[in-house]
Amino acid sequence: MVSSLVIGIIFLVAGLALRYWINRRKFYRRSPTGAEGFSSYEKSLAIKFIERVGKWIAYALIIFGLLSLWVYSREKKEIATKNTEVQKPR
Repeated sequence: MVSSLVIGIIFLVAGLALRYWINRRKFYRRSPTGAEGFSSYEKSLAIKFIERVGKWIAYALIIFGLLSLWVYSREKKEIATKNTEVQKPR
């Protein structure tokens, strides 16, 4: 039960941090006119591809983290329901 909470938090934070890092790099790569600066065309293609894949990985981490937190909440509700059923007098 606790492991899904820890995993959910770790994956959620990792996904958000990855998105932040990619967007920050993209922001600081821009010139005052708004154009991105690369030293070569090949580098531009490679970096944009890696960033696109990184964003998809970040989305997957965020979704997996949210699903893990949802599983944790469901497990917590199940345990609470079982405890109330046990305590009811017959």
